[in-house]
Amino acid sequence: MSPGMITHKHIPRRTVLRGVGVSLALPLLDSMVPAMAAARKTAAKPICRLGAVYVPNGMNMAQWTPATEGPGFELTSILSPLAPYRDRVLVLSGLSHRAADALPGEGQGDHSRAQAAFLTGAHAKKTQGPDAEVGISMDQIAAKALGQHTQLASLELGLEANDLVGGCDVGLSCVYSATISWRTATTPLPIETDPRATFERLFGATESTDRRARLERIQMERSVLDVIRGELNHLEKGLGPGDRLKLDEYVEAVRDVERRIRHAEKQALELPNIKQPTGIPDSFEEHAKLMFDLQVLAFQSDLTRVITFMMGREFSGRTYQEIGIAEAHHPLSHHQGNREKLARLTKIQTFHASVFSYYLEKLRAVPEGDGTLLDQMMIVYGGGLSDSDKHLSNNLPVLLVGGAAGNLRGGRHLRYSDTTPMANLHVSMLQTLGVPTGQLANSTGSLPGLFVS
Repeated sequence: MSPGMITHKHIPRRTVLRGVGVSLALPLLDSMVPAMAAARKTAAKPICRLGAVYVPNGMNMAQWTPATEGPGFELTSILSPLAPYRDRVLVLSGLSHRAADALPGEGQGDHSRAQAAFLTGAHAKKTQGPDAEVGISMDQIAAKALGQHTQLASLELGLEANDLVGGCDVGLSCVYSATISWRTATTPLPIETDPRATFERLFGATESTDRRARLERIQMERSVLDVIRGELNHLEKGLGPGDRLKLDEYVEAVRDVERRIRHAEKQALELPNIKQPTGIPDSFEEHAKLMFDLQVLAFQSDLTRVITFMMGREFSGRTYQEIGIAEAHHPLSHHQGNREKLARLTKIQTFHASVFSYYLEKLRAVPEGDGTLLDQMMIVYGGGLSDSDKHLSNNLPVLLVGGAAGNLRGGRHLRYSDTTPMANLHVSMLQTLGVPTGQLANSTGSLPGLFVS
């Protein structure tokens, strides 16, 4: 085929459809691959995204850690919900955050120090005042570099809000258990827990301050898709069958999230004499799934390439009535070896893994390039404590999930020495994202064996 015969219509990757108070970024379409590249049958360069999912209050390590190493390991009870994605899961044992240990004379505060160190690898300053300090988190190092290519540098989401002021741990500010993302050593980033607020941030006005138009649309229960329907129809006319299918699936996913948010808002409004944040479902599982769906949409439309998500915070007193657990999570985590408490704790942690598997399912269902969105992801899943009863910060529960744009070899259990800093994992992840990183906190290098050499 000569260059003169190429009729493939190229659409810029950053194309955004706009209406009054609305903007909608598009997923990666074949039409966004330059015409000559398409003629040569070459795919667009894969884009690796970074995710971090935090689970609080330690882990029952006996039911988390596989008995054997290498590719032949058996998934434990807590990890069993991840069986369908085994080939995209790396179980990493032995990583530690010594920065979460108390310095001489500091005493208690293990929960807050553990959460603060999760992505920073740094030690939280002992203070309950406004002078909190820990270290820049690896997601924000990535966001500074990758955010140059996206509308949002990063998203910080979660299921439990916490104050950024006051004391929540012995001698430690609430801010340390309010977030896992730190833009600088002294600048914590608050998390968003409301699906409606998150949706508006992703698809609301980006250049207009016309708040009235947005409120009127919400009150009329109009979809953001209705506002840009004309632009969508015009765009679809110039697309091939494959791109039309991708766009239709993406649009339907946006509409479904909107529908569920409206349903949650209606439920909240119908509750008499109860103040509940608008848009947050009553069910932990539905709330988590809704927030995971929003993350998929954000990655799919390339609005951001960095998202952190807290399924809970340290000291979380959440109960899990939907799975029959009436006891608060944090007190239950201090099990003192009691078998019945350990069984209930394991049930909560398996439930968390099950909800996380929903996220992986959604990512795998989105085609991108020669694979799926999951193939382009690199997600660290885990917590800042291992044995919750003893408040240990060594041999942490850590998974690395996804394909990292062809760089990650999953389906293995790797064990490192218990003195290996988790910051070494952060360095390796940043380097794979194309973000040059020599040292982060107490890192001593990169982790061997993770990626395709």
